[in-house]
Amino acid sequence: MSEQDKDQIHIEDDDAMAGEKTGHVRWILAVSLLATIGILSAIWIFGAFSQGG
Repeated sequence: MSEQDKDQIHIEDDDAMAGEKTGHVRWILAVSLLATIGILSAIWIFGAFSQGG
């Protein structure tokens, strides 16, 4: 619910937020970060082995 006080409008926090707080984005970011680290590490390791001694 919003209230108007002279020239200011006060809106409750729940009314001002448009998104949901389910945590899905955090999981996607965490999995993506771990996958990226794993893939880049694999490229680096296999590249180093293919160079030879």
